[in-house]
Amino acid sequence: QVQLVESGGGLVQPGGSLRLSCVASGGSSSDYVMAWYRQTPGKQREVVARIDSRSRTEYNDFAEGRFTISRDNAKNTVYLQMNSLKPEDTAGYYCYALNVRTSLSYWGQGTQVTVSS
Repeated sequence: QVQLVESGGGLVQPGGSLRLSCVASGGSSSDYVMAWYRQTPGKQREVVARIDSRSRTEYNDFAEGRFTISRDNAKNTVYLQMNSLKPEDTAGYYCYALNVRTSLSYWGQGTQVTVSS
């Protein structure tokens, strides 16, 4: 059973930056594609960025050029560096792990990001 624990959310002014972290336990990093999703009330959860075991990355259009996903397999941690934050980035941000061998997937509990002056 994989457990994902996010941290790093909070309140930030427009134009500011935050770095989210997600620590995974209970699995081998090389078996997992990791991703960050976000969700606001009344809307579907949407992918922000993905990173595979070789650190190849994909970004949603709104994240391209502002957000950076990375991973440290030795620490079983995936990061989301968010720069130039906008009020519309306000959301709950969720860590997601997909085991490419078993197709089992896991979610973290989420961390709230609020962008407001």
